[in-house]
Amino acid sequence: MTEDDANVEREPSEITYSEQFYPARPKALRPRARLRSQGSPTHAEELTGDPVGTNPFYVAWLQRESMLQDAITIAAQLSGQGSMWQNPYANPDPIMAIETAPVWFTAYPLSLVTKNGRSFLGTLADPGLWSVFEQIGIRAIHTGPVKRAGGLRGWEPTPSVDGHFDRISTQIDSIFGTEDDFRSMCEIAGEHGGTIIDDIVPGHTGKGPDFRLAEMNVGDYPGIYHMVEIPEEDWYLLPDVPEGRDSVNLTAEAEDALTKAGHIIGQLQRVIFHDPGVKDTNWSTTRAVVGPDGVSRRWVYLHYFKEGQPSINWLDPSFAGMRLVIGDALHTLGDLGSGALRLDANGFLGVEKSAEGLPAWSEGHPLSEAANHLIASMVRKVGGFTFQELNLTIDDIRITSEAGADLSYDFINRPAYHHALATQDTEFLRLTLNASLKQGVAPLKLVHALQNHDELTYELVHFATLHKEEVFAYQGEPIEGGALAEKIRADLVATLTGPSAPYNAIFTTNGIASTTASVIAASLGISDYAQIDDEAVQKIKKAHLLLAMFNALQPGVFALSGWDLCGMLTLDRAEVAELIAGGDTRWIHRAAYDLMGYEGDTTFQGMARGRSLYGTLPQQLADPDSFTSGLRRILQIREACHLPTANQIDVPPVSHKGMLVMVHEIPDRATQQVTVLNFAQEEVTGTIQSEHLVPGSTITNMFDAEPLGEVDDLQSFSVTLGPHDGLSLRLTLPKE
Repeated sequence: MTEDDANVEREPSEITYSEQFYPARPKALRPRARLRSQGSPTHAEELTGDPVGTNPFYVAWLQRESMLQDAITIAAQLSGQGSMWQNPYANPDPIMAIETAPVWFTAYPLSLVTKNGRSFLGTLADPGLWSVFEQIGIRAIHTGPVKRAGGLRGWEPTPSVDGHFDRISTQIDSIFGTEDDFRSMCEIAGEHGGTIIDDIVPGHTGKGPDFRLAEMNVGDYPGIYHMVEIPEEDWYLLPDVPEGRDSVNLTAEAEDALTKAGHIIGQLQRVIFHDPGVKDTNWSTTRAVVGPDGVSRRWVYLHYFKEGQPSINWLDPSFAGMRLVIGDALHTLGDLGSGALRLDANGFLGVEKSAEGLPAWSEGHPLSEAANHLIASMVRKVGGFTFQELNLTIDDIRITSEAGADLSYDFINRPAYHHALATQDTEFLRLTLNASLKQGVAPLKLVHALQNHDELTYELVHFATLHKEEVFAYQGEPIEGGALAEKIRADLVATLTGPSAPYNAIFTTNGIASTTASVIAASLGISDYAQIDDEAVQKIKKAHLLLAMFNALQPGVFALSGWDLCGMLTLDRAEVAELIAGGDTRWIHRAAYDLMGYEGDTTFQGMARGRSLYGTLPQQLADPDSFTSGLRRILQIREACHLPTANQIDVPPVSHKGMLVMVHEIPDRATQQVTVLNFAQEEVTGTIQSEHLVPGSTITNMFDAEPLGEVDDLQSFSVTLGPHDGLSLRLTLPKE
C-alpha cells in the first residue's frame, strides 16, 4: 500500500443481510434441530387404544406431537450458543427491514396454482418465478401460514377453521410441501436477492395436541391458554355441549353468571367475528374431559376469534404459552431458513378484569406491548425482522412499534384509500394520513398493501374506540370519531356492496369480502361482471395502478398479492357455498390464480379458479401496456427516488377533492419527492402548495423524465392529471 492509498478515506463496505443473518444461526442447527427423533413409534404403535386421557399411549403421542415439546427441544439446541449474541435486538429497525425487503409478494397457499408436480412451497421455489419477480422488483415472498393447523378429534386431524391461522404444529403441512421445499425456497430467494417471510401466531393456536393435553390437565399445558377449570358444583352454570361437538360458545347470560361466580373476567371490549347464535361472547366451554388421573373436568376458555382458536396466556406462572410461541419462531428462522416473521393477532395478548360493570381490558394492554417486545427482540437476536398486523388505534401501533415489531401493517389508511376511490374524494384519506403523522406513526414504519387474504377492513378502530368522542373536521363540519367511522362505513357499504355490486359481500362487522379489482369495478359503477369488456378492463387496470402508486410511492414497504398481479375478480357464491355457509364470506375473494401459466398442473387441490382480467406474468411482461409492466415502472421510479426510506413531511390541502398530494424528504440528498394522485374519474387541474416546498426547485416528471418548471415564490406549482392518473415528481433543490 502506497502512502497515497493510506491517506484515502474509504467507506466501510456494507454487510449484506445474508452475511449478517446466516452466521447468527448455530452452525449445527439444521441437522440438530429436527424435532422428531428417528426412534418415534410406528403409526400402529401410536394408535394403540382409545384416544382418552387414561390411555398412556395416547397422552404420550399428544406430547410428542405438541408445539410445547418442540419448543423445549429447539431451545435446548440454541441455549448457551455464542452466536445468539451477535446481533442488536433491543430496538425496532424498520430501515434494515425495508432495505432487506422493500417490495413483497403476499402468497396464499390455497389460491396459488402450482407448477405441475410441485407443491405450493415447491412452486415458490421455482427459479423461473423468482426471475420474473426480480424483473418486476419484488424482493420478498410472504408465504402465509403453511404449518399444520386445525385440530384433533381423538387420533384424527380436523380441518382448519381459519385458513391455517389456527396453528397446531411446527411441522409443515404436507398439503403445502415439505421442510426441504421450504429450505429450497429460501435458498432460491437468496440467489435472486430476495427473502422469505413466514408467520407465527402469538395470540392463539388451534385445538391440536397442546389444547387436548390442556383439557386433560397434563403438565404445563393448561398454562398455555386462558382457560379456567370450573368446579363440578358449578357445572350447572355451563351450557350443554351438543352431541358431536367438543365445545360450545357461552351466551351473554352464561358469561355474566360465570363472571359473578368469580370464574372468568367476563365481557371483553368487543366480540370479534360476532355472529348471533354462533359467537355471542369470546368464551366457550368444553365438554367433560377425562385426564390421566381419571378425573373429569370442564373448562371455560377464551378465544378472541373463532371457537377453534383458543387464546394463549402470556402471563401464566408456567410461561408455557410464551415458550410455545418463541419455540415456533426459532424453528422457522433457525431451522427452515426464513428471514422474517409476521406476528398475527399480536394485539390481543393481555386481558385484565376492569372495574365492576365495565368490560375487561383486552385491547391496548401493556402485556401485549411487553410480549411483542420479547418476540421481536428474539427474532432480531437471530438476525431477522418482524411485522405486525395490528388492527387497533394509531396510538396502539405507535406504542407497540417503540420496542416491538420492526414494521406494522397499514390498517390506518387501507380503508381510507378505498373510500377515496369509491367516493372520488380524498378528504378522509388526507385525514388519516395526517392523523398518522401527528401521532408519530410515519409511513416509513408501515407495510402499505393492496389486497391480502383478508377482507377490506372498515372497522376504523382508531375512530370507533379510543377517539370515538374526539371531534374531527370533516366535510366542513365538526364530527365525533364514532360518528365519522359510521359514516365512512356507510359510504363503503353503499358503493361497494348490495344491488350496485352484488359480487362483493359484507363480512360480519369487520369489512367487505372483495378483491382490489372488484372494489374498482364497483367504484366505476359496474353492477354485473358481464359488463366488464375490454374497455372496462382498461379502466380497472388504470385505477388499480393508481392504488399501487398510492401504496408504493411513499416510504415503507409495498406489498401486493397474486389477486392483484392477475387482476382477479371474486368467485360466485355457489362455487364456495360450503365454505361460506358459516358466515365467512371472505372465501369469495380467495379465487385461485395462475401467476406463470402452469395450466398443465393436475395436482392443484386449492380454491376454485377465478376470472383473471390481466393474464399471467410472462404474458403481461411481454405487453408494455399491461398492469404488471406499469407496476414495474412504478417500482423502478420508487427505487430511483429513494422513496422506501424517505421521510413523509406533508400531506397538504388540495384544490380539487379528488386529488392527493404527499411530500417526501429524501435523506442526505438535495431532492424532494412529491406524489400527486387523482382519485376522480375526470381530468383535474390543480395547484400543489406546501410550506415544505422550496422556491426555485426544479420539477421533473419521473415517468417520462420531462421537466415541469419550478416551484414558485408561493411555494406552489400546478399540474393536470387525467382520470385515475398519478405523478411522481422529483424536486431538485436550488443550489445555495
